[in-house]
Amino acid sequence: MQLGAIFIDQMVFNVEMPKPNDEVIPGVPWGAVEAFPTPAYWAYQVYARRLTGERINYKLGATLKEEVGACLLGGHGIPSMIGLAAYHHVKAHGAFGDEPPSEDQLLEWLREPMALDGRLVRYRFAKQKARYLAAALQKLAAEEAPTQSGRTLRDWLLDVPGIGYKTASWVARNWLDADDVAILDIHILRAGLLGKFFESHLTVERHYLQLEEQFIRFSKGLGVRASELDALIWLEMMSSPATVHSIMGMGQAPAASARRPKKTKADTNQLSLIG
Repeated sequence: MQLGAIFIDQMVFNVEMPKPNDEVIPGVPWGAVEAFPTPAYWAYQVYARRLTGERINYKLGATLKEEVGACLLGGHGIPSMIGLAAYHHVKAHGAFGDEPPSEDQLLEWLREPMALDGRLVRYRFAKQKARYLAAALQKLAAEEAPTQSGRTLRDWLLDVPGIGYKTASWVARNWLDADDVAILDIHILRAGLLGKFFESHLTVERHYLQLEEQFIRFSKGLGVRASELDALIWLEMMSSPATVHSIMGMGQAPAASARRPKKTKADTNQLSLIG
């Protein structure tokens, strides 16, 4: 057994985990809880966030239309801040009201300069995303979206041009707080390869559903929700590119102060281990 101690003010909470060589699922050892990015490390981070009330709030919109818009305008090489700026920009114009705007109207809005951090920026894929968003909003206006489960909503969204498994799963996870889908991007894929819970020969482009199944099986093995694990891994992997690249042999080793992922409130409790 190994223990991870979470310090919150004057209180100490001990989290018991299996030994590093024990397996989470067949072929995947827990690893040391203090070693980023082992399965034990991810489990500890989830528990720490729960205890400190620092769970990640990943919902972006107040309605399903808004959620689809926010996710569709982000991802695929678009910096998150630019995608969110575009979402808020078209929302301010009334894009998510009762009457869906035309593709031409959305294109006009997306081509307008947007204010971001005191400067003006432009949205790079205005024409393409205007077409996709117009089709999505038309579908949402004409049909009732199925919300029985994350996968049901995800599969329904796949009919929209420009929405693939990742974007559809992103919407479904965010809107329904669903644990039966996973948002598999480069950050999650790298974590899976490093933690050995993804088979190395699989790719997101060709084997999305197989990788998703492996991710959900891994989260169940850890005893945590797939939705919160997905969000946590994405945040930490995205926040620590130098560390991740170094571990994967993709760059120079980072300075000692950068070896651990960016700390959150949950990590102010210095990690204490008993092997």
